[in-house]
Amino acid sequence: MMQQLNKNYLNVKLYMWLAALLFSLFFLFFPQIDIQTSALFYDGHSFYLKGSLFERFFYHSVKIMLITFTLASFSIYFYNKIKKRNILGLNNKVMLYIILVLSVAPGLIVNATLKNHWGRARPANIKEFGGHKTFTPAFVLSNQKGHSFSSGHTSAAFAFVGFALLSQKRRKFWMTLAISYGILVSFARLIAGGHFLSDIFTSFFIVWIVTHILYKIIFKKDSTV
Repeated sequence: MMQQLNKNYLNVKLYMWLAALLFSLFFLFFPQIDIQTSALFYDGHSFYLKGSLFERFFYHSVKIMLITFTLASFSIYFYNKIKKRNILGLNNKVMLYIILVLSVAPGLIVNATLKNHWGRARPANIKEFGGHKTFTPAFVLSNQKGHSFSSGHTSAAFAFVGFALLSQKRRKFWMTLAISYGILVSFARLIAGGHFLSDIFTSFFIVWIVTHILYKIIFKKDSTV
């Protein structure tokens, strides 16, 4: 049984595919979990941890890191192209992978497609938490003109999982660091009323799956996680 669960399908472990499916069904059939989770950080007037040092730090850190790594990746890619040599030992296959990791799941799928078209209202904007918009479950299209589904910050933070895959000798260390950062950013968005728990899990699974598929396509080999 364990061997079956550890098999790769499109370079993603079977247990991750099953986890994504079970998560989707769970939040679809028990949507109130989203409201109950967000309610833990609502005091009847506001999401009381919004604006805290922790929340602000991790909220703004994502944009800074995303811009920095994106600009650096493009710069190195074009430098290698022009100079016909690899700077810092980073070849353009690696740089192309990093660029795609930062743009496909966080940019194209989560932000450009889901957030801009799904319409789900954010926790802070729904009636249950003092807003005027209507709550809709995850995976259900909404007319509330919100940008809650799914979490852009979470997707960008977990994109650094892709960087961890590049490390052969210390992959577990960098993977732990990347996942920890993603969790902290996700928690910051949750406590601020910016996203529901299902928004966060959706972005995580999208990034995890897309990142591992990209690794397989570009490097023609399976990852070990």
